[in-house]
Amino acid sequence: MNQEQIQHAGDELYDALVNRTPVKPLTERFDDISIEDAYHISLRMVERRVAAGERIIGKKIGVTSKAVQNMLNVHQPDFGFLTDKMAYSQGQEMPISETLIQPKAEGEIAFVMKKDIMGPGLTNADILAATDFVIPCFEVVDSRIEDWKIKIQDTVADNASCGLFVLGDTAIDPRDIDLATCGMVVEKNGEIISTGAGAAALGSPVNCVTWLANTLGQFGIPLKAGEVILSGSLVPLEPVKAGDYMSVTIGGIGSASVRFV
Repeated sequence: MNQEQIQHAGDELYDALVNRTPVKPLTERFDDISIEDAYHISLRMVERRVAAGERIIGKKIGVTSKAVQNMLNVHQPDFGFLTDKMAYSQGQEMPISETLIQPKAEGEIAFVMKKDIMGPGLTNADILAATDFVIPCFEVVDSRIEDWKIKIQDTVADNASCGLFVLGDTAIDPRDIDLATCGMVVEKNGEIISTGAGAAALGSPVNCVTWLANTLGQFGIPLKAGEVILSGSLVPLEPVKAGDYMSVTIGGIGSASVRFV
């Protein structure tokens, strides 16, 4: 793709976000779109969000589970940028009917950094040492691509299908628990709908954050003190609508809940 096409696609996705009107998959319209092109499109979309007054507060990792990787026929994670407009607190109602197009919720473990750190060459021990705490999280992903008909380039271009997220109210030192074996239970409207464990995300959520830090480090981008890092889903995506209530409980860490309106 040339620069003009990349900028146009980024603007198109931004307009889709603002107007809540999905677009045709980019992979159907641009035969030559590469993952690198897709990241440049994503950066244009994020640039538009920042220009409109949003502030980057963290990053998210996606495509961490084998099921999703197989679905997209890709065997690497992706990443996107989080802004302050995406963040909700425990107990706040999340207005998905006003802000999102086709939302799906997933339970995750969020990392909050206590100091700047930048790869490449970082280890899991480096990441744990740079983490202030981990906290239960619901990420509500959304796609600006019609009917979620996405390939890896589509979701990368769409800022890794970022939507909204809510953090729980218990913060735990990640060195005090085994993040690979901790279990997760997700309930929707009072019924258990899925269970998972930390190992579902590249073997451990820490592996995901290490991958992110080393990948971004190749481009001179650090993980910064105070940033929220969403480490990837441990359970299947669940479609949600206004009126739904969901909770996630993670062994040794705590819980988070969200009511959708």
